[in-house]
Amino acid sequence: MTDPLILGIETSCDETGVAVLEGFTVRSFVLASQIEEHARFGGVVPEVAARAHVEAIRPLVHQAVTGAGIHPDQLDAIAATRGPGLIGALMVGYAFGKSLAWTLGKPFYGIDHMEGHLYAPRLEYAAYEPPAIVLLASGGHSEIIHVRAWGDYSTLGTTIDDAAGEAFDKLARFMGLGYPGGPVIDAEAEDGNPDAVRFPRALRDRPFDFSFSGLKTSVVTYLEKAKKEGTLPSRPDVAASIQEAIVDALVEKTFNAVDETGVTAVGGGGGVLANRRLRTRLQEEADRRGIDLFIPSVRMCTDNGAMIAAVAIDRMNNGGAPDGWALDVDPGMRLGS
Repeated sequence: MTDPLILGIETSCDETGVAVLEGFTVRSFVLASQIEEHARFGGVVPEVAARAHVEAIRPLVHQAVTGAGIHPDQLDAIAATRGPGLIGALMVGYAFGKSLAWTLGKPFYGIDHMEGHLYAPRLEYAAYEPPAIVLLASGGHSEIIHVRAWGDYSTLGTTIDDAAGEAFDKLARFMGLGYPGGPVIDAEAEDGNPDAVRFPRALRDRPFDFSFSGLKTSVVTYLEKAKKEGTLPSRPDVAASIQEAIVDALVEKTFNAVDETGVTAVGGGGGVLANRRLRTRLQEEADRRGIDLFIPSVRMCTDNGAMIAAVAIDRMNNGGAPDGWALDVDPGMRLGS
């Protein structure tokens, strides 16, 4: 059987991602970031994000198809993110994808954004297969998923307040480091001492759930007090200490889930997985336990069209019916719903 050619579109937040997959082989991969548009606001502005998607989507789809060396008629299906995400942003990619599929007479698949992140390692690791524990960490989500089989998921843990990426953004903004917070704290922490300040690790009595809002309060309180007393540590030390608190929680809870389920594989997805300290700590813990670790490359950690197409590839290969034309976006979509 010939591997299907699928165009994937991702517009759930502030990146317009389009890719063409042939099976699980990436034929083209294009991405337009909106960081500069949102940096002056210190975070993503939904209306600005939607307008940027409108401007980017058509040329990026053309670029992806051309880069794959195909004609649009050769596509077997179109896939686009249905949710979760910002409603205006989602509508741009979903409507464009659905219209393109209708025009070409191709099946259309609305894909769960978080399921896309679950699939991202499949595009780079042939050995990545369930059962596995997968850490999903981004600006809007911090979750631990037990992947029993493709399409069979159980959410073991989630955040009760801020997601890890959100905590990075808020603390970076408070420290005057800029936006997005994850990369700037990662860079600042490179020359810092992660043990300089012992910030709290929350929910130690809940083995799989996260809470990062208390960390934000603790950092703000500590820095204001230290500034008054003239005992303020260096900025790299503070950044490294913040990063270590977040990384500690993500690593500890992920491997708590490994202990609970007995799986021998760990995966990851979402923008926070691009953090160098997190990648190192996950690898060290996996090596210590003899666990296989499947963390995507940095470009595959970010929101992208390839991961969306990958879910559709699997659905199509397993006889999954395409979505009806009347189905709409679902900003509050939950994994497995």
